[in-house]
Amino acid sequence: MAGQAKGEKMVKVLFNLEMEYHYNSLFPLLLELKKDPTYEIKLRTGKDPGKFLGIFYLSQRKKMIEKYHRSGYQLTDETAGFDLVIAGDALSDPDKYQGACFFNLDYGVGIKTSRIRNIVKQINYRYHVILEGDFWYDYIRSLNWADKANFHLTGMPKLDPLFWNDHYDLNKIRAAMKLDLSRKTILFAPSYKPSCIEFLQDKILNLVPDYNLIIKLHPYSWKGRYAPHSHHRFYEKITRKFPGVYLISQEIFDIYPFLLISDTLISDTSSVINEYLALGKFGIIYELPHYKKKHSDGMDILAIDPKQWFINAFPHISDPAELKDAVEAALNPSATMLEKHHQYRKYFFTGLDGKASQRVKKIIDSIFKD
Repeated sequence: MAGQAKGEKMVKVLFNLEMEYHYNSLFPLLLELKKDPTYEIKLRTGKDPGKFLGIFYLSQRKKMIEKYHRSGYQLTDETAGFDLVIAGDALSDPDKYQGACFFNLDYGVGIKTSRIRNIVKQINYRYHVILEGDFWYDYIRSLNWADKANFHLTGMPKLDPLFWNDHYDLNKIRAAMKLDLSRKTILFAPSYKPSCIEFLQDKILNLVPDYNLIIKLHPYSWKGRYAPHSHHRFYEKITRKFPGVYLISQEIFDIYPFLLISDTLISDTSSVINEYLALGKFGIIYELPHYKKKHSDGMDILAIDPKQWFINAFPHISDPAELKDAVEAALNPSATMLEKHHQYRKYFFTGLDGKASQRVKKIIDSIFKD
């Protein structure tokens, strides 16, 4: 391969894309490794099934293969013969990767504990786990799990594009959506389960026409997997009836352009809450009254009680009637909110500079080259 030093060993890398919405967590590092000709990179897709008629699961794998083949990726069905496997979640069947080194780039940078729980449960495998900041490492240590994997405080590559100049053409996106630039823009990005959709539903329309309203649903809210199809059908009807309301199509997985063009965010337990903090913006947290608190093994589902999550920085609501006041507070943060926001951002994140993927590559280089 051009540029490869004579005698230098090729490192065979598999990016394992089990679910298509994991792609955003992987591609910044994929781009970084592609710059180095000593890394031979292939992409493997999973089935990422959707639910049809509430009963049948339909694989999306063929569709994904065609999409990424058109984008120029080298695709493979193989799982053996790789030096390094990089994924957005714990690997579902680690045996079939036959001794490869595992790197985990979590697909969500929120507060759900499944990110580390699934890795620690695989007691015969030791992962390299990329963390975005001190909060998660302190939480892992509180469980006495610091020795269960190799943890690296590099910042999360997934966040890099938020800090790349001109990666997104935001003016083009605003124009394509026909946003009214005289109004502030609110992004409604609920999780799929549990979700604040059942509490807000059409009440979110109380913000229109004073604000532009963008609705970005979780992929599972489109596929009927873990969430009902009523999620997307409800908002599809609304956007046909009300100008100033924009529903992002299911084909668009990347929420980052909409985080960037919005002025505030409304969500519940979604990782976008943390990503909004990383951007330096103020979001609104809807406190769900009935979220499930424990996994089947007794471990907390969330690393933070939602009532304490970014408390005194992000407005919290538990009633749709509080929505307008919360939006005003988020758009006009007090001195206390600004101070607490700064403290949380510093604790939850390190290296918000668009270079986390470069730091992760240095770790990979040290394993395979030094």
